[in-house]
Amino acid sequence: MTAKTVDLGRLVEVLGSRSIVLVGIMGCGKSTVGKRLAHRLGLEFVDADSEIERAANMTVSEIFAEHGERYFRSGEERVIARLLREGPQVLATGGGAFMSAATREEIAEHGVSIWLKVDFDTVMARVRRRATRPLLQNPDPEGTMRNLLSEREPVYARASLTVTSRDVPHEAVVNQIIDALADHLFQGEDGNVPQSST
Repeated sequence: MTAKTVDLGRLVEVLGSRSIVLVGIMGCGKSTVGKRLAHRLGLEFVDADSEIERAANMTVSEIFAEHGERYFRSGEERVIARLLREGPQVLATGGGAFMSAATREEIAEHGVSIWLKVDFDTVMARVRRRATRPLLQNPDPEGTMRNLLSEREPVYARASLTVTSRDVPHEAVVNQIIDALADHLFQGEDGNVPQSST
């Protein structure tokens, strides 16, 4: 099955008020892929980090520098809990958001979580393009990234769905997500995935 055979209107209908929540390490493509996924499904795209910055009137980097990670994570929990009540939407979360048990519970109640899984080499090539990642502002960003992946991947694996984010056109990853969502949301409806009329 490819995404072309999925009835997108039916997919959104079955989703109801839930949000599609993208989780994963920084640089896995949550924002880039999320925008395209939202466009395909006719939903709003929301970036949790941008909402946190708007609420705090500071950048994520500034919040980390002035108040520390614990302060940031507390605000992140509150903002994501609020956003999840505004669904349906495609919500991209920060790399550490899903590590919070409270946030995972909120997502389980109000959304469908999708882990965009990415390998180390791919993610390092991507994050090197942006020098604004607070957790990588140290002499050994590669070592930090390896540690983050080993710590976080077992938690990301608790997401409802896993889609591999590879260096392929973004639309290919969007198709994978739509296929995975259809398999997940249409389970038990009658054993068949609705076919598009187009």
